[in-house]
Amino acid sequence: MIEKPLEIEEWIVEKDISALQTAMQEGIVSSEDLVQACLQRIRKYDRKINSVLEINPDAIEMARSLDEERQAKGSRGPLHGIPILLKDNIDTHDKMHTSAGSLALAESIAPEDSFVAAQLRAAGAVLLGKANMTEWANYMSSTMWSGYSSRGGLVLNPYGPGELFIGGSSSGSGASIAANLAVAAIGTETSGSIISPASQNFLVGIKPTIGLVSRSGIIPITHSQDSAGPMARTVADAAIILGALTGVDERDPATLSSVGRSYRDYSQFLDASFLQQARIGIPRFYYKDLDEARLAIVEEAIRTLKEKGATIVDPVQLPFCENTEWDWEVLRYEFKKNLNDYLAGLPEAVPVHSLADVIAFNERYAERALKYGQDILIRSEETSGTLTEQEYLDSKTKNIEISRSQGIDHVLQAHQLDALLFLGNEEGADLAARAGYPVITVPGGYAATGVISEDGRTSKGPQGITFVGTEYSEPTLIKIAYGFEQATKHRFPPKLD
Repeated sequence: MIEKPLEIEEWIVEKDISALQTAMQEGIVSSEDLVQACLQRIRKYDRKINSVLEINPDAIEMARSLDEERQAKGSRGPLHGIPILLKDNIDTHDKMHTSAGSLALAESIAPEDSFVAAQLRAAGAVLLGKANMTEWANYMSSTMWSGYSSRGGLVLNPYGPGELFIGGSSSGSGASIAANLAVAAIGTETSGSIISPASQNFLVGIKPTIGLVSRSGIIPITHSQDSAGPMARTVADAAIILGALTGVDERDPATLSSVGRSYRDYSQFLDASFLQQARIGIPRFYYKDLDEARLAIVEEAIRTLKEKGATIVDPVQLPFCENTEWDWEVLRYEFKKNLNDYLAGLPEAVPVHSLADVIAFNERYAERALKYGQDILIRSEETSGTLTEQEYLDSKTKNIEISRSQGIDHVLQAHQLDALLFLGNEEGADLAARAGYPVITVPGGYAATGVISEDGRTSKGPQGITFVGTEYSEPTLIKIAYGFEQATKHRFPPKLD
């Protein structure tokens, strides 16, 4: 019989969901033990990285209740009693706030759970707290620093606080799980906001196909690209969580497209042997700006995939994407409409009920709220909010046609590929985001050197290898990512002491 560990706070480090479930099932630890250990680690380490915005005051009681339920009725499934953090733009109808990092919504209590939160509760997860994030999911200011919010301050990368890039906008979700402050977290992405911080923090991140996971109850940017998704330390954990999040939600019509194409259990696709039949394309055009250290990580990943039996098609071209000047008009137009709809549903006590109210609130409290300005909010407010403008319609059509039929789908079909390979958040996440297609990133290597960008960010540190596929190809992407992960095991935890 394995005895209960004396120092659970240290014992939980890097433990995956399967190991924790086994320990709870055998009575070695309880969900309450896990929650207490996470809270202890947050108190001990989060002052260095500022990743957790607030703790759920009911988390311990939730864990106790789930422990009692396990004893009386058995486990609900793999997430029973598992502590999970949620990004601060995901509604929870409890004692926690949902603010997207803004002062304007700092006291806002959601009138009901988001679909994502409700699914996690039903699966038996403990909603441990809210993770800090880039304010308004980095759709506020063109000079906003990734990981900063006026409500929560700046999130730092645990692998090099103050030195390494954190990634955004799910920065707190990434930093907290990298530092083992919870078992996993839920992030959200419009374009790169799961993939970027997952890559920069040696995590697995999945941005699902638009329609696989409901967006109801999530503070929005754009219904064309937004999605919630798991951020975890292993592909297996991310796959388990993804299954818990899926389902049709009448409040989000996009989920109707998932009927017959979604799964409640993605762990069935943890098949490392799939690499022996996988066909993966190498879009070298998108590697042209990589420095020597990061390019070496990509080349090593390609060698590993070849060694494991994958067929590598190198290079492949996406000519229309490569010669396209992308714009961001879909986001600018949809943000006003979507945010106004969300804010209109908040209680009267909340001080803002429209984008115009948010801008006015920020101006009123400019010293605290406008460290980086709000030019993006102002530009979005200039639109009609009706989504009838020709500029918007043309931009949306262009995004879909070029990223899908003249982009990802074109090259996958032309070469009979299962996926494309990119480094971290370099172009691939944005290309997939415009298409509404899935992306998965997995730890790929550590760049010991890097270059400094114009805004002072360094490219060194953890790097993810990212796989992009067509719509609802999550099963295939999970197989490829799992095979690569098992062959490499690049992840290691940060040193926090």
